[in-house]
Amino acid sequence: MPGYDYIIAGGGASGLSLAYHLNQAGLTDKRILLVERAPKTLNDRTWCFWEAGENAFESILYRTWDRLAFYGNGFDRVFDIAPYRYKLLRGIDFYQFMDRWLAQQPNIERLYADVTDTGTDGNTAVLHASGQRYEADWIFNSLQYPVLSSESLVLNPQVTTDRTKHQALRTKHFLFQHFTGWVIETEQDAFDVTTPTLMDFRVAQPVIRDMRGDTRFVYVMPVGPRQALVEYTVFSPELLRDDEYRAWLREYIHEFLGLDEYAIHEEEHGVIPMTDVPFDTFNSPCVMNIGTAGGRTKPSTGYTFLRIQDHARQIAQALKVTGRPHVGEAFARKRFRFYDSVLLDVLDRDRRAGAAVFTELYQRNPIQRIFRFLDEQTALGEELQLMLSTHLLTFSRAALHVGFTRKFPY
Repeated sequence: MPGYDYIIAGGGASGLSLAYHLNQAGLTDKRILLVERAPKTLNDRTWCFWEAGENAFESILYRTWDRLAFYGNGFDRVFDIAPYRYKLLRGIDFYQFMDRWLAQQPNIERLYADVTDTGTDGNTAVLHASGQRYEADWIFNSLQYPVLSSESLVLNPQVTTDRTKHQALRTKHFLFQHFTGWVIETEQDAFDVTTPTLMDFRVAQPVIRDMRGDTRFVYVMPVGPRQALVEYTVFSPELLRDDEYRAWLREYIHEFLGLDEYAIHEEEHGVIPMTDVPFDTFNSPCVMNIGTAGGRTKPSTGYTFLRIQDHARQIAQALKVTGRPHVGEAFARKRFRFYDSVLLDVLDRDRRAGAAVFTELYQRNPIQRIFRFLDEQTALGEELQLMLSTHLLTFSRAALHVGFTRKFPY
């Protein structure tokens, strides 16, 4: 039974990124075990994000853009987003990059097995996988667990296990960002490769769930004049049936892209938590959650990839300096968590239609200000400008509700 310095449970974006940043930080003398269920050979997901500057995976970006289109009811605009670029990274390109990189890292061992349990035995982190026991100083867990919903408040390893907070969870918000996307190809040129559509709210916004509407939009990433990723996205507390996503996709492609003849090359489906439930940083003293399991998904947008990179760099630096992965939280982040809760309150309680909320934001603000805000990089002055651009009465009520219904609002 070999011992390791670190074990990473899960070989998705967060697990692979942490392995990369550990070695980039100079921790190549540490024995690392990376455990994942099976090799990743399919393009099972796409990460899109805006960024000013470059990241560690710039060389494998599939496409980048300097402009973005936004469509709302009664408003549409094409934004020049400099100094930002909007970037598309395909899952398969990321996995293959990491495969090549890992093959050159003698201190990292890969194990393909099903993880059944992680925990702490004394001062040792313990992982069980496929009937075997593995030990390390630290385990980093990126495995996914069911997320709490408003109908089911049963605690699970992904969220806080402090039962004194159980009642407080009832004042939190539980939405999912769920989507199905197709990579489609046409026989003739059909797409403007210079301008992706970030959000198109012209799609129907059905009223369901006791007369409470869900937020729905489509984004279109043209990767060539005849090929694009078209993704139908919903913010809601319930998921749709698989055939419903596909039906809405077909309708959008017909009505707004004017296409009836096209081939579907790939399909991806995802469910991302949009919740302000406090995720546990540690499952047990020597087991640290990372990625979505560690609360790194932005609650109000679902964006995760760059937040994973930032967290992985911080963990690696903390281990290098102190030998422990504990990362402090900047005081300003508490302010942004409050903002996230306010927006979730507006959407979850249907105080204002999501299509109207986002249309007002993009109509009344430079897109760079919105990006800085969502990246949690704005100062109070810019945040006040954003607040004044929203429906003040709606957001004031939501802010008061968030602030006064929770003993610990953050």
